[in-house]
Amino acid sequence: MTIKEFSIEYDAVNSRNMFTNGDTINGRIIVAVSKETKIQALIFIAKGKARVCWSEHYGQYHHHVYRSSEKYYEVQHHILREGRQDGTEVIGKGRHVFPFSFTIPDRKIPSTFTGSIGRIVHKLKAELKQSMKLTKRAKQHFTFISKADMDTPGLMDPQYGRKDKSVKVFGSGNVSLDVHTKQMGYIQGEAMQVTLEVSNRSSRSVKPKFVLYEKRSFLAQGRRRVHTNTILKDKIKDIASSDKETVTKVISIPRELPPSILNCAIIKLEYRLKVYLDIKCVTDPEIKLPIVVLPVSEGPAVKQPPPSAGFGFQTFGNPNPAPWGMPPPQQVAPNPMDLPPPYGAAAAYPSLNDYGRYENTF
Repeated sequence: MTIKEFSIEYDAVNSRNMFTNGDTINGRIIVAVSKETKIQALIFIAKGKARVCWSEHYGQYHHHVYRSSEKYYEVQHHILREGRQDGTEVIGKGRHVFPFSFTIPDRKIPSTFTGSIGRIVHKLKAELKQSMKLTKRAKQHFTFISKADMDTPGLMDPQYGRKDKSVKVFGSGNVSLDVHTKQMGYIQGEAMQVTLEVSNRSSRSVKPKFVLYEKRSFLAQGRRRVHTNTILKDKIKDIASSDKETVTKVISIPRELPPSILNCAIIKLEYRLKVYLDIKCVTDPEIKLPIVVLPVSEGPAVKQPPPSAGFGFQTFGNPNPAPWGMPPPQQVAPNPMDLPPPYGAAAAYPSLNDYGRYENTF
């Protein structure tokens, strides 16, 4: 086999190896060949897209597959193309490194997401084309986290809910529950203060409980699938019969919790705070308040040491890179040197509980 290695790798920009709107990704396409080799084209591709797919069964013999997709950007850069009259370029025996640089569009784009029937992916690809041979492909996913959208309606507004409940089974009277939060939007890791006002005018004791959960919505062809998953639970002491209490509970938003996704038409990741009163033998009165989880701002990574020079078609860190679509001038590749280890494929941004593997590739 002439092509011994074909891969693509990129450099991290912060300690969490995550990117956001407007960030520039620098990386390399690596091609190692056992002898002088003709190449028709070497192409770099950056792509961001979302896709959902699931099936529903109607009766024993009929089912329908629902699909939908969205594309947010796709950029191609021809690194090698038609260098000779016969439409090919020749690279010598050895290991060649072709640097690339890509700037993520600075506009509203949904964050990386993985679910059982849908996902949002951001990836870097490389394609190597040769005459009369199958195209070779390499890819790396990178984790993209969209900047906090402070224009979300009601983001900093106080949230409030009230519920009244009559106790008629094995008791009498009524219970009222009022819930207040200072705002709807919270940064990952931020503490959320929840104030409860409970008026227990019944003959039963009640126990206030809290549940923070996520709601995943997938939409395709006019249909919707919803998955919910509990993030955390908490409670406070019982409130006795004929008692009235005002309690403030502090709930910390887990720092590893993925930010809300509200800017995708086919996938949404939302959060709710459910507060309810646990009353035996009675349907629990409950209040649900929307919570928007905002991403933590990441500073730049520690400055990387200067890269090695002279690989592939241009020196790493070239201050005057060739424009998109134009191949840079060829240089003679020196003897192979040790390169930094690849960062590996970035997994989609982790959720606390995944619902399974998504069967369709992107």
